[in-house]
Amino acid sequence: MKLVLFNGGQPGVLKDDGVVEIGHIVSNIGASIGQEAMEAIITNYDDIRSDLLNAEKTGALIPLAEVQLEAPLPRPNKILCMGGNFTEFGHKSPGPMWGFLKSSDAVIGPGGTVVLPPDDANIFHHEAELVLIFGKAGENISESNAFDYVFGYMCGVDVSARMPQTPGATPTGFQAWRGVSAHKSYPTFAPIGPAIVTKDEITDPQNLQVKLSVDNELRGNFNTSDMAHSIAASIAFISSHESFSPGDLMYTGTNHQGLGAMQDGNNILIEIDQVGQFSFSVQDDLKRRWPTGVDEETAQDVREGAGGPGRRKRPL
Repeated sequence: MKLVLFNGGQPGVLKDDGVVEIGHIVSNIGASIGQEAMEAIITNYDDIRSDLLNAEKTGALIPLAEVQLEAPLPRPNKILCMGGNFTEFGHKSPGPMWGFLKSSDAVIGPGGTVVLPPDDANIFHHEAELVLIFGKAGENISESNAFDYVFGYMCGVDVSARMPQTPGATPTGFQAWRGVSAHKSYPTFAPIGPAIVTKDEITDPQNLQVKLSVDNELRGNFNTSDMAHSIAASIAFISSHESFSPGDLMYTGTNHQGLGAMQDGNNILIEIDQVGQFSFSVQDDLKRRWPTGVDEETAQDVREGAGGPGRRKRPL
């Protein structure tokens, strides 16, 4: 089942040719619209699943032309993220696990606009990622039962401002858990969508093709099988540092070989097999420019372990 919010936060079920509104089911469990509605669906899913399936089959269909999809979870309690979690097509061996938080204020949905801040950044990168949604509260979860806590999946982009490093700064050393990442938490820096696809519809989340295009140019193209640490291992790791609640998100990481600059006027499309696709635009009031295409310097630095993403970039 594909669960959505649309047209002002109304809850619905997405089908190939439209959306079935399910507000009457949600109202019966004490919720209305938006974040509240989707959290109620997730929390009560087992109890209302038969009603949702019946609505999906028999409910009146609103044509897609009359639908504006929105972020399925517009204000999650937590956005948990894995960092450095891909082997870069086998170029890197799995290293120590690490993660961070994005601000929930950063969320936007399909058709939204990422607004680049005026702050001095080397470059703004798009990171296409599989995002999972937790279905129940948890903490210190074992890898063996990690998927018991997963409700479903959606597409997400971890927008990242690569900030200049202070000359002569002393390295801080490795940190497994890095708290809220300010340069990844600007407003609009967490596009998600188009729907929450319940986990029963995903054959194998560890074998999904992820693609990202900018203005119809394919940049990112990788499989979740390239993860350095599996989804289950990532859940176990993250839950050892942070608790989570129903409706919280976990970004699973990206392959850095397809990163590139985000700049004013771009239209960006993310697509994941079995999960869906959506697009969003980019606005930069300063009209900064970078070379188009894949950021090959960052791709090289990451696969060779030579430095952080974007360290050699500056606006033209």
